[in-house]
Amino acid sequence: MSDDGKKWFKLNLNSKHKQESSSACGCGKTSGGCNSHQKEDFNEEEFFEAAVDASIGDERKKDGFDQVFDVKMNRRSAFKKLTASLLIGAGAVTTSCSVTTGKDDKEKAQIDWEEQFKGNYKLMTDDEKSGTVDRLVRSYQLRTGKTISMSSKNAAEDVLFGYAFNISKCQGYMDCVSACVEENNQDRNSQMQYIRIHEMDNGKGFNFNEADDNYYHEVPAEGHFYMGTQCFHCDNPPCIEVCPVQATWREDDGLVVVDYDWCVGCRYCMAACPYDGRRFNWSKPEVPEEEMNRNQHYLGNRMRKKGVVEKCTFCVQRSRAGKNPACVEACPTGARVFGNLLDPKSTIRWVLENKKVFRLKEDLGTEPKFWYYMD
Repeated sequence: MSDDGKKWFKLNLNSKHKQESSSACGCGKTSGGCNSHQKEDFNEEEFFEAAVDASIGDERKKDGFDQVFDVKMNRRSAFKKLTASLLIGAGAVTTSCSVTTGKDDKEKAQIDWEEQFKGNYKLMTDDEKSGTVDRLVRSYQLRTGKTISMSSKNAAEDVLFGYAFNISKCQGYMDCVSACVEENNQDRNSQMQYIRIHEMDNGKGFNFNEADDNYYHEVPAEGHFYMGTQCFHCDNPPCIEVCPVQATWREDDGLVVVDYDWCVGCRYCMAACPYDGRRFNWSKPEVPEEEMNRNQHYLGNRMRKKGVVEKCTFCVQRSRAGKNPACVEACPTGARVFGNLLDPKSTIRWVLENKKVFRLKEDLGTEPKFWYYMD
């Protein structure tokens, strides 16, 4: 609370640009003595383009083939990638040349070939995004005889998603966890869960080391309170900085996403996340056909391959369609609030401006877009 008695919360609404330190070059001086401190007359658009070029540079100009192979990797991983690509290519050629192969098999082989050499999703044009989504939909239809709906909808303008959790209302029912698993096609065998509900003892504060995350008793339990965690979609996420292949990034609407086809499973992002918000799948996710959610988004709940990192996306397939995430709708006590931080009339803004809110590990400077409060 500030000196004038007003409730205070920190919110960086300018999610496209990171705040730079006054001595970014490391010379120890804030001005003079180093050519890097000379002022450049950039307008906002030019500055953004310069920042993008500094980050990914010529990657934006590469096609999918170059993006796949022109990356730093060790000899073993390079050999595995090349071998897989050659096998797919050989299979595609053999299938297309065979007089006994059906039309659908030839089409599937062609789709596999094109998917193998597609570029990073964040570098694709809108047409390229639409094309890869169409291929995935068609591939699923050829393999299963069933249909799915997959979106490549981009972030809307003037939207920055945020989340608030009312600790005093959560009763530990875990309806949110079940809804998240079903909505996001999470693996049933490993019982993967993006959301965790922590049962804590009253009077001990937020002690996560002693919290019970797997309680099997009637709730709410006397003498306890409940607190949920998941990916906090930080405005300054450390996870994206450590990814060696740029498979994870922050979108303009604040969502931190993963291109599952580019993730190499190194798990650096898991180590960098201070909130335990990411999950690694050690086996291919299995979802019964009758339970699969066929309303999907490329960056969200589409079926993942084995050996990649998964996480909450604030249900991108729902949030970009104007709906609440599944966990918000499923909560029976109304403990979860979601909305557009840039809309002064949104419920999330009302909470931030009228409640005493806080965020976990504020001192790290990650700027999570996930707040906690109590009535």
